[in-house]
Amino acid sequence: MREFLAGAALLARGLGQWRRTPGAMALGLIPGAVVGLIFGAALVTWGLVLPGLVDDWTPFADAWAPFWAGALRTAIGLASFGAALLLVVVSFTAVTLAVGEPFYDRIWRATERSATGVVPDVEYGFWRAVGDSVRLILRGILAAALAWLIGLVPFVGGVLGFVTGVLLTGWLLADELTSRALSARGLDRRARKGLLRTHRARALGFGVATQLCFLVPLGAVAVMPAAVAGSTLWAHAALGIPPRSSGTPGTLPAQPAPVADAPADSAR
Repeated sequence: MREFLAGAALLARGLGQWRRTPGAMALGLIPGAVVGLIFGAALVTWGLVLPGLVDDWTPFADAWAPFWAGALRTAIGLASFGAALLLVVVSFTAVTLAVGEPFYDRIWRATERSATGVVPDVEYGFWRAVGDSVRLILRGILAAALAWLIGLVPFVGGVLGFVTGVLLTGWLLADELTSRALSARGLDRRARKGLLRTHRARALGFGVATQLCFLVPLGAVAVMPAAVAGSTLWAHAALGIPPRSSGTPGTLPAQPAPVADAPADSAR
């Protein structure tokens, strides 16, 4: 639990980047606002048409007692809306990171300079961001489908589906958001996943905190810049990179950091 809370605290530390580089953080609100409007409209539309769809999906329940028919349709409706909400969160993150690549690159670089004094000299790139976004959306679809199935369990399905969805989506968000800072230090996809598993509790803490903030209206737009900054700080902590003590910001050639050398997570 201590490591889980430490991961969540890194998101709060990411908010501190507003004090250091307010200009870069403010620019990071732009792509989130644009994408958020589109996804928000889609989610509202889904909520409006969902009751009619649920009735169309369950014509057999018309002959049931009103209580049981209503219980079934409510469970399906809640599970369907919850799965859509989780998919929107993952898709929002994926699309926003791809569209806002230049903005979030500035936030990442500003966080690296303020935290360590140096910036790994590796370009993340727009098309790499697009590829990562596509993979995130596909994995998000699977997570939403699993949460939807669990949500169909009578009486307890809504709670279990929500918890499962938040944990799965939180893990996906942690994976995606930390990829920039870790890739810049020479870690490939396999090494990044190994590092996340080594620090599983801290990764979940950061991802779940981000996910819960994204579920608040307008929270995704407001928190995305802090999530980018916080994920950079997560990478520093996982790799054991010491904070900046003195010196002038500069650039640092990227060098692979062996996963085995990272400090072990006491809560894995």
